[in-house]
Amino acid sequence: MTATLLYEDRQPFALSGADRNPLRLTLAELARATGWERKPQGLCRGETCVPEPPDAAWYDSSSGEIDLARFAAHLGQPVATDDENRVVAIGAPAARRRDALLSLEAPDFELPDLDGKLHRLSDSRGKKVLLFSWGSY
Repeated sequence: MTATLLYEDRQPFALSGADRNPLRLTLAELARATGWERKPQGLCRGETCVPEPPDAAWYDSSSGEIDLARFAAHLGQPVATDDENRVVAIGAPAARRRDALLSLEAPDFELPDLDGKLHRLSDSRGKKVLLFSWGSY
């Protein structure tokens, strides 16, 4: 059985193994799924490094795994789990979500209409736009 990790806006990451906890990743899985790498100065992604406080216990040296739930809590990232379907979603930190809302500019995206013609949100900049979405889960 596969577990799936959805991390911020990255591609879904699948973890195989019947008893795998998608919130506990090896260092190699952490880098592929989230872009974070363990370095002497802490967990780093690009130029950003987050030092591991002594009581954080993100890294379990006996298993060689990172506890992603503890790290996400430290960063203020929301974590949603669906145990039945073995899916975990970790969103962007609150400060980044707040900054995006304050910009009052939606991120650009492109979607097809019912005829397959692609439309970009940026094509409507300066105009009022009503976005309607629906999903069946």
